Amino acid sequence: MMAKNRHHPPRDIPAIPFAAPAGTPAGVEVMSLAELRRRVSEQALARPHRPDFHHLLTLTAGDLRHVVDFDGYALRPGSWLWVRPGQVHQWGDLTKAEGTLILFQQDVLDSATATAAHVDDPHAPVVTTPVAADAEAVSMAAEHLSREFQALGHLPLEVHIAALRHLLAVLLLRLAHLTVPAGNSAPEPDEIYLRFRDAVERHFTATRRVEDYARMLGYSGRTLARATLANAGLSAKAFIDRRVVLEAKRQLAHGDETAAQISDHLGFVTASQFSKYFMQRTGRSPIDFRKGIRGLSTSEPQSDGLAESGESLALRHL
Repeated sequence: MMAKNRHHPPRDIPAIPFAAPAGTPAGVEVMSLAELRRRVSEQALARPHRPDFHHLLTLTAGDLRHVVDFDGYALRPGSWLWVRPGQVHQWGDLTKAEGTLILFQQDVLDSATATAAHVDDPHAPVVTTPVAADAEAVSMAAEHLSREFQALGHLPLEVHIAALRHLLAVLLLRLAHLTVPAGNSAPEPDEIYLRFRDAVERHFTATRRVEDYARMLGYSGRTLARATLANAGLSAKAFIDRRVVLEAKRQLAHGDETAAQISDHLGFVTASQFSKYFMQRTGRSPIDFRKGIRGLSTSEPQSDGLAESGESLALRHL
């Protein structure tokens, strides 16, 4: 069904801004999970967040369950979790885990590095586990970055900032281009699927009709259906619906707008149409979903002192 036309862009979900601690260069921060626990309450971390900067997390000991865009991930030492801007995530129990958290704004990277590291790819895997030589190289890159971050004042400031950017670039490039173990290689997605995937990302609030995407891309609906099934394992319509539902969940989880306002931003003609659509694909009404995802935090205070202290980068809004 075609979505109704817009005369104004939809308001974004309130984003969490990146705010570097006083006395440190803007754009990158490296901290241990022990440091994160000291700065932020467990209750604050349990709430859904949608930051406008990147999170890279790796464990050195213990285990951690982390939720990203409503899917749970079990993290263990050696694995890397990458949460990109716009994704909604929630922390699990940090008392059983130790590791390193790297936060960065995308504009600290030059455009060529950002492209090569796939930092804009909304379909990139959330969790990766490097093996063999890759694991060693990634670990060394992270350690070098951490040491440089802690060495503020040892170099002229502009040199220190340049070093941080280069070291971050090395880490991201390593993570984005891991060697695939023999026998586990996956075929590259074909061009038709990639064009369809990108078109859905750009236009899912404007149309949910496969025919519209086929027309704008110059393919038949059957061609898109075959390509999507072969590359994503689901129909083209289901692929579109999955993206719409994900955005609805993000806004219901983290935004303050009503279901009717979210319905309007997602291109539905009426709020009841949106509610029926959401219910058919999730088994829950939009309001029930919002209550469920926020159930652990509805009675919690909305501030834990971080904003006042000026010590936090990641969760300063809490």
